[in-house]
Amino acid sequence: MSATATPLRPRRPREAAGSPLLLGQGRLPRVLAATALVVLAAVWLLPFVWAIVTSVQSEQDVSQPGLSPFKGAFTLDAYRQILERGNVPVWAFNSFLIAGLVTVITVAVSTLAAYGFSRGRFRGRRALLAVTVAAIMIPPQLLIVPLFKQMLLFDLVDTYAAVILPQVVAPMMVFILKRFFDGIPRELEEAARIDGASEFRVFWSVVLPLSRPIVAAVAIFVFIGAWNNFMWPFIVTNDSDLMTLPVGLATVRDSHGVQYVPGMASALLAALPLIVVFLFFQRRIVNSVATTGLGGS
Repeated sequence: MSATATPLRPRRPREAAGSPLLLGQGRLPRVLAATALVVLAAVWLLPFVWAIVTSVQSEQDVSQPGLSPFKGAFTLDAYRQILERGNVPVWAFNSFLIAGLVTVITVAVSTLAAYGFSRGRFRGRRALLAVTVAAIMIPPQLLIVPLFKQMLLFDLVDTYAAVILPQVVAPMMVFILKRFFDGIPRELEEAARIDGASEFRVFWSVVLPLSRPIVAAVAIFVFIGAWNNFMWPFIVTNDSDLMTLPVGLATVRDSHGVQYVPGMASALLAALPLIVVFLFFQRRIVNSVATTGLGGS
């Protein structure tokens, strides 16, 4: 053994499992990260701010050449014209009603279907699951004509049912929920069955309480998609009293011709309810998306 021993290097402390990824312990990495976040936030908010500034000016001022968004005096004429010429309260009520019912029915159907795929053992399960996954790749535009023919066949055109029912089928949400249910330990369900719980009781009292984050995330995405859906409600409704907010505002906007100010004002009015909902449920929305990892899906 040699007289001089090689000094041992101190081991770096291992990060705990699940700890957030840090850019560094110094001040410079934190400043760079904060600067990058501020720049990205500014880039994301710039179109929104531009839309607000444009909507509170006159069409004549906005049409003037120049890159500056501030080209004229402050005015709310565009909002006043839209509110006077359109039935905005009825359209907003229809949007809330349709989006809410679509969300409730979609979550109920998707959770039951996903639980059946995850825990059920029946003939044709793999083939049916393959069909469900394959349906994700079908563009919704290809289904418009067959769905509209079905609505005509059942005499459902210009009804709430015609707008709601085609939107409750969500293969993507079924697949996401199924993958989450696969990760729930089956021992918890077996313990409930030993205590005498039925299959539905196991689903309702064991699986769903453990799946609140993913169910909340699915409900959020379904609600936003149903609220912003323009094409199907536009095709299947002709009665102004049944139009949703995006469809109704588009009809008022198009009556003005190609004008920037009414277009920006109608877009902001359509997005305003979603912004209010986000402000009230911001923490729950962020936690659901972060917990389930759906932010990049």
